Order: sequence, then structure tokens, then C-alpha cells
Amino acid sequence: MVLFAAAAGGALVVQARKSSTREARLLSMGVAQSFARAPGTLDAMKSGDPTALLQPGAEETRKNTDVDYVVAFDPQGFRWTHPDASLIGKHVYALREGAAADRPFTKTFEGSLGLAVDTTVPVYDTNGTTIAGFVSVGVTVASVDDVVQDQLPQLLGFAGAALAVAAGGTALVSWRLRRQTHGLDPSEMTRMYEHHDAVLHAVREGVLIIGGEGRLLLANDEARRLLLLPADAEERRVTDLGLETGTAELLGSGRRATDEVHLAGDRLLAVNIRPVGPEGRPAGSVVTLRDTTELRALAGRAEAARERLGMLYEAGVRIGTTLDVVRTAQELAEVAVPRFADAATVDLLDPILRGAVAAGPSHQMRRVAVHGLDGVQSLYPVGELIRSVPASPVAVGADRGLAALDADLAARDGWMRAQDGGRARHLLDLGFHSLITVPLQARGVVLGMASFWRSDAAPFGNEDLAFAEELAARAAVAVDNARRYTREHTLAETLQRSLLPGSLPDHSAVDVAHRYLPALDGVGGDWFDVIPLPGTRVALVVGDVVGHGLHAAATMGRLRTAVHNFSALDLPPDELLGHLDELVARIDSDENVEQDNEGVSGATCLYAIYDPASGTCALARSGHPEPALVHPDGTVEYLEVPGSPPLGLGGGLPFETAEITIPEGSRLVLYTDGLVEDREQGIDTGLAALRRALAHPGRSPEETCRDVLDAVVPARSSDDIALLVARTRLLDPSQVAEWDVPGDPAAVAGIRAETTRRLRIWGLEEMAFATELVISELVTNAIRYGIEPIRLRMLHDRESLICEIADGSSTSPHLRRAATTDEGGRGLFLVAQFAQRWGTRYLARGKVIWAEQSTRAPEGDADEVPADVLLDQWEDVAW
Repeated sequence: MVLFAAAAGGALVVQARKSSTREARLLSMGVAQSFARAPGTLDAMKSGDPTALLQPGAEETRKNTDVDYVVAFDPQGFRWTHPDASLIGKHVYALREGAAADRPFTKTFEGSLGLAVDTTVPVYDTNGTTIAGFVSVGVTVASVDDVVQDQLPQLLGFAGAALAVAAGGTALVSWRLRRQTHGLDPSEMTRMYEHHDAVLHAVREGVLIIGGEGRLLLANDEARRLLLLPADAEERRVTDLGLETGTAELLGSGRRATDEVHLAGDRLLAVNIRPVGPEGRPAGSVVTLRDTTELRALAGRAEAARERLGMLYEAGVRIGTTLDVVRTAQELAEVAVPRFADAATVDLLDPILRGAVAAGPSHQMRRVAVHGLDGVQSLYPVGELIRSVPASPVAVGADRGLAALDADLAARDGWMRAQDGGRARHLLDLGFHSLITVPLQARGVVLGMASFWRSDAAPFGNEDLAFAEELAARAAVAVDNARRYTREHTLAETLQRSLLPGSLPDHSAVDVAHRYLPALDGVGGDWFDVIPLPGTRVALVVGDVVGHGLHAAATMGRLRTAVHNFSALDLPPDELLGHLDELVARIDSDENVEQDNEGVSGATCLYAIYDPASGTCALARSGHPEPALVHPDGTVEYLEVPGSPPLGLGGGLPFETAEITIPEGSRLVLYTDGLVEDREQGIDTGLAALRRALAHPGRSPEETCRDVLDAVVPARSSDDIALLVARTRLLDPSQVAEWDVPGDPAAVAGIRAETTRRLRIWGLEEMAFATELVISELVTNAIRYGIEPIRLRMLHDRESLICEIADGSSTSPHLRRAATTDEGGRGLFLVAQFAQRWGTRYLARGKVIWAEQSTRAPEGDADEVPADVLLDQWEDVAW
């Protein structure tokens, strides 16, 4: 009824509002039409001063009709009249919006005074087609509140009457329902009681109804069973039924109780009491009883099972967080203590610690983890090798792969005394009384043993043994994963170390130092190398293969071997990287055909050749960071070497070489991107840190490596780091001799004489015969087959003497068998016999033929070689 009254009131307000709006529209339209067609309105609009003639009439009309305004304005929208004289002559904005200008129109809008209605009527000239002006009349809809207030008493009266009718109807219905309830047929009441009695006695919960004076009025069958009530228990006081004192007092008190546990014989009962009673009578109570004896036992077992499930979940989360065997074993001990055991120890076979698989069961294990009470640590400390006696649980578990339970160590301490009597007695004195030993077994292989000890808690039982086996099984998988990772990591690191240079050669051109740091996730494919080249030159190489593990290490070995092979051809840096790029592309192409093999996912390389005779260095790089050059005064600059895509991604594009002159004593720093770039910092930050670490004059290469690693290397590097520092040297001018060779064979004798004098200066007179023979052959062949200019150079470097002849042709000699009838062609073979090694190096224009001799004492004399045999076997042909 209240909702109905509210709806009626709302409808009345809406109706009154609509009625007032309609009346306002009619009023504004009527006033506007009347004023527009009033005598004199048209003449006033056409007069010279419409405002003076229309303003008085407009204001009088507004006051007489109770409208808000009467405004007349010309066709251009400028006002002639307005209640506010300051607005006369001002333009009417947007007055005709949305309506035609040639007929009256009315619009409703929300103004500052509330809802308003405006009607605009055009005033036509006498010809009926020309508009002389407009009349606009507006009125505010303000009568709604008055209408509602007038009808509000009627609305309240109607609502009150409706509520009174509703209350009376409710009282009548209630009276009739009570009358019908007390007038039920006896058979229906009996049937209802029978149903109630059957339900009451069929439930598996005891029900008691106790009167206000403490007498038992009703007890169902379950209550009689639980309380062992006599047959005549009804109408007797609950204190006289032979119940436990506390239980009887609670039932007779009549107070409210919720799940209070009381003893009834050998049962634990949960008692609930709710006081009830009609007015004017002593209050009684309804009591419900539940047997919680079995429930408590089940709840205890369920709680223990829930706790152990939680421990197994925690074990799955905490054990195996790292791929470290020892740390994984320690995590197992930490999970078990103190929630399952008071102390825990873990022993592993020695091969497992190295990542290998044990050859078979062994009674010899190394303790790797101890957690818990100090007494266990006194048995065997971490790191000690334990040799178990055959009767011990460790030995039996290792042999059979089965867990063992010793619930009473004091009764079965024979194996402990056989193992170590003194320590066994000490453990028993500390209170350790129970032990579970479980093998850590994964994939059918026993990795070690886990032992769980108790001192304060109850002895272990069979349920504890099953839980320990489950816990150890989960931990064994994590230990085996760590072992497999250790094995792979060890193999990869071993392969990486074997493929990297064990020691760098001692070279007169540079003084070098190096560092290699594998990533925390495993070794990768970073490498470095120092390769001696003919003519006292040296090649410095740094490369990086993307990825970690065996594949990256193996790929690195292949690329390093390829660089050595290409360096043997004495190729310029750009040509060498071109060949290396083709090799990587071919490897990827071949291995992509076989899907089981991985290709080279990405590789970079920086190759530099330093010549100590001239002090120049030629560099080329493929996707690799630019090297740093530290000048003798400590100034650091990053060399601008033209960049190229990583190896295998160049698509056959040529590489470029940068050639710079390096001052003597400068340090050339080559590195991989792992040194200057990681996940936490960009490469610009790393390069800036490297510049600061290098900006120290007078540092040796070894000291430079230490400075860089201390200042630049991140705490947890995610990538390999290879660092190579080379301090440059220059050959003393006295160690180099050069001659321009004319194209006349007669000049050979003079050249031999010059070389002999130079050898005498160097103190190498004993090498004069062999050197003259070599130079004579090289110079003669250059004059005969080469193209001018021809130039001879001799280099004396430590234990070697190098002879180089350069000319402008690109053809080179090679050895072959000489026929018996050949007149010549055996000189190059003699060069090869007297020289330690020889070869050809190509220049931008021409080539260099070089031969290197050792200045150390020869093992045998040249005359020991049969000359006829030598001359008959080989020949050199035209270049």
C-alpha cells in the first residue's frame, strides 16, 4: 500500500507538471499572437523609432498577463523591447534554432528560473509576404509545486487509509490461522506426532528435552545409547541418571552451550544446549549430543595427513631451487626439520657429486648435508667419507633400495656400535631414540641415503616411514636433475676448456693476458686466440657463439679451428671473415636439412693482425663490439671498425678492414659482449664502465685484466666473458734490413754480399751459407718471373731469421716432382729444405714470398742429406 501511495503521488506530480507545461505553452502562444496582431504593432515596427512605440506596450502586456518577458525584434535579430532596458538593441542569439522563420513556433527549455516556454510569432507587412519583425513571449512553468501541495493532503489521507486496511486484514488472517491450528482433527494431530516421533528417533544424533525443574521429558534412542540411560529415565532428574558429574551438572543447568566436549563412559560427546519455554512457565532446554570419539581420531589423522601433504608441497617448492647437488641435499634436510624429524642427514655417492653415475651399490658415501640438533653433527661432519658396516641401514638400503625403520635405537644399537661405538653412545646420551633411513633413488639408481632422527618427538611409525619414502622420492628426482646438470655442465666446461688455448704463445710483437669467465647458467661459446703469423706479425682473435652448453662449446671449437686454418693461408682480416661467414652459412644449410642437429644460431668475431715492424694493425669484425685502445698515457678510445652482420647472416656481403697505426706500448683490448652488456644494464653503461677501468697508464696486460674484472663484471653474469689484452711492441730498426732489387740478374751477387754483412752485424755468421742460398734463389726467381718493383727485407726476431722478397705479380711458386732431364726447377726445393718454413702472402698489389730460418743450432748438417736424392725428387715451376 505504501508503494501504491508513492506511485500515485509520483503520477500526480508528473500529471500536474505536464498540465502546467501545456498551459504555459498556450499562454505564451496567446500573448505572442495577441501582441503581434494588436493595432499599431506593425506601424510601430515600421516607424523610425520602434523602441519608443513598442516598449511601453510590451511591458504593460507582460505585467497584465503574468508572463516573464515580451520581446520584439527586427528580422535581423536586434531587440526593440525587453524587460531589461540594457539588452535593447542587442542581438538575439540562436532564437530561431530548429524552427522555420516564416511561422510561429514554441519551444521549451530549462532556464535559470527552471522550466520555461518561449513562443515566437512573425509579424508580416501589409503585403502578407514580407516579415517586418518578430514578437517573442516567454513564461516560466512555476505552478507544479502549488498543484502538488494542494493535492498532498489527499494523497497522505489515501495512504493512511490503505495502511489501516492492510493492518486490519493481517490481524484477521492471523486470528483465523490460530483458530484453525487449535481446531485440528485428532487423527491429523496423531499422524503429525507419529511423523515427528519417527524422525526424532531415527537421527544419528542424541536429542534430550529437559524441563525447567531439571527433569528429563524426552530422550530419543541415540541419546539413550550414548548416555546409557535406563528405561525409566523420563520424568527423572538428570542428576539422578548416573551420568558423569560434569555432564549431569551441564544438562541440569539449562544454560546455553555449544559443542562442549564431555566424557560419558569411554565416549567423548559434543553437547549443545538451547534454552526454550513458553511465557509464564519454567524454562526448559533442548539438548543435542554427538559422538566425537571416532571423529576426533579421524580429525587427528586428517590433520596429520594435511600437514604432511603441506610438507610434500613445500618440498616440491623448496627442494631443487638450484641445479646444485649439495644445495639440493641441504634443502631436503631443511624441509624435514623440525616438522617431521628433529635432525636429518644426507649422504651421497662420490660419483654423484661429480655428475657421474655410480657403477653399482656402494657402502661408501660422503656426507653432504646435516640439519637439526648438534648431536647429529657430532656423528659425522659434512664432507667426511663414511664407510658403512654391512649391517647398517645405510648399507642395507643401498643394496636393496629399501627404506628402514628403527623405532628404538637403544634396543637395536648393534649396528651403531659396530659402525662407531663412541659416537653411537654419544647419540643415545643426547636422546636420539628413533631413525628412518631412506635411499635416494631415481631412475633405478641409488644416489645416496637420507636419514631422519627423532629425540623429543614420539618414535617413528609405519605412516612416518611411508611419508619419508615419498619425501625422499621427490628429493631424489631433484638430486638426479642436479646431477645430470652437473654432468652436462662439467662436460661442456671440460670441452670448452680443452677447445680454448691452454697457454698463449710468447710473441715478440705483443705481450698478452687473457681471462675467460663462464656464465652462471653454464659455459657457452666465447673464445679468444693469439696466432703467430709470418713476418713477426700476430693475429688476435675474439669470438662469441650464442647459447650455452655442449652445442655452443662444440660450435666454438669448430669456428676456432676454422680461424686457425684460414690464418695459415695468411689472409687479410676481411677475406678471412668472408671465408668464415661462408663456412657458418654452409654449416647452417647442411644441418637444417637434418632436423635433429642444431645449426649455428649466431656467432660474432673480431680478427686483428698486428705488424710490429710497421706498428700497423688491420682489423675487421662481424657483429662484434668494437675493440678498445689504451694509449701509453692512459687515454682510451674505441676503434671505429666498420661493422658487419654476425657470421652466417651477411648474405655474401663483403667485409671491410680498418687499418690503424698503434703507438708502441699501447694496450689493445678485445672482449665479448658479456663483459659490457647484461639484463640489468645497457651496453652504453658497460662501455662507460670499461673506459673508466682502462684509463690507467703504466698497467701491464695482467693488471689490466684484473682491473677490468674487478670494476666491470656484474655479480651474476648471464653470459660468458672473454677478455684479451695485448700490449704492442715495435721491432728495433736495427733488426730490419731492406733493399730495392733491380731487375738485372747480375745484381744478385751484390745482394748476397749485403746480406752477409748484415748477418755479420747480427752475429749470425754461421747462417751465411744457408741464407745466401735462400736469398739467391728467392731473388733470382723474383727477377726472372716477377714484376717490378722488387724489394728484399730481412727480419731478425729472437730465434728466427726471416727473408721476404716482394714483387708486383700475383702468381706464386709451388713444389712438384722434377723430371730427370729438367735443367732447373730445384731451387725452391732447396729453399724448403734449408728454411724452417716458407710461404706466400698476398698484398693489395703483388705478393710476398717469405722463408723463415731458426737461429738456434741445427740438429744436423745440411751435407748429411744426399744432394742427388734431394735434387732428383722435386722442382719448382714458373710463378
